[in-house]
Amino acid sequence: MINRELIEPFSKLELLAKQVVEGFITGLHKSPFHGFSVEFAEHRIYNKGESTKHIDWKLFGKTDKLFIKRYEEETNLRCQIIIDTSNSMLFPLERKQDAMNKLCFSVYAAAALIQLLKNQRDAIGITFFDKEIHKHFPAKSNPTQQKLMYHELEELLNKKVYEEVSSTESAKALDQVAEIIHKRSLVVIFSDMFEAQSNLGSIFAALQHLKYKKHDVVLFHVADKKQELDFEFENRPHHFIDIETKEEIKLNPNEVKEMYLKKIREYTEAVKLKCGQYKIDFVEADINKGFDTVLQTYLTKRNLMLR
Repeated sequence: MINRELIEPFSKLELLAKQVVEGFITGLHKSPFHGFSVEFAEHRIYNKGESTKHIDWKLFGKTDKLFIKRYEEETNLRCQIIIDTSNSMLFPLERKQDAMNKLCFSVYAAAALIQLLKNQRDAIGITFFDKEIHKHFPAKSNPTQQKLMYHELEELLNKKVYEEVSSTESAKALDQVAEIIHKRSLVVIFSDMFEAQSNLGSIFAALQHLKYKKHDVVLFHVADKKQELDFEFENRPHHFIDIETKEEIKLNPNEVKEMYLKKIREYTEAVKLKCGQYKIDFVEADINKGFDTVLQTYLTKRNLMLR
């Protein structure tokens, strides 16, 4: 039995998601991407050579672009949003006002995606994992489940660092996801991909498992670009602590910056290369930027999948 308190209309996160999506749609209409029919799930862009029978001429008058009317059964897409909730996603631990860590960014991005998917009448599911899956909602269009997913996402915003040593096992969790999603879906993954380079083979075997099951996969590489990728720290001694292994080291960042940048770029390029080989969309998501890249990527994939 579902607790009614969990499904009260308009949670704080849902309201924020609505604002993000409304702002994105407004910006989209002023951009070169105006051709995307965001507010009309029943339309798609007209392809040259098609019959003009179902063109919406009223919409053409407003937008100067040709759209085909779609029927309900044509518009539905299934999307499974997967969020890495391991300790490393809580970086940076000390957040200034209005700043967010990687997990917060992923939560807000997922909430905005749910809102956009709901507007398009698409089915939405969500999965959380660290060492293994610990929450899974299969893709549905059910408003009650959508409210419950917002509640679960809000709970993640309060997540604290595990006291014990906690590692990520993406490969195991993604293999599980491939087995439990039975219909072709768009699988959207939010993860910092911070694992040992030796694990890359098994991670991509799991991603290939998703592709084998006919799913379209988008991997959002969530990172604090300034600190994690560009290693920009003040030139003074720092005390670094690995959030997952609890290992500690004291050093001056400038002493290791060149070597660090070389290693992190090699790792990132290896991930990009594998994604390219397996036809997985790799998208860099900087937590210090907005959510437009995430929403734009979804719209582009949706448009391609429903052609």
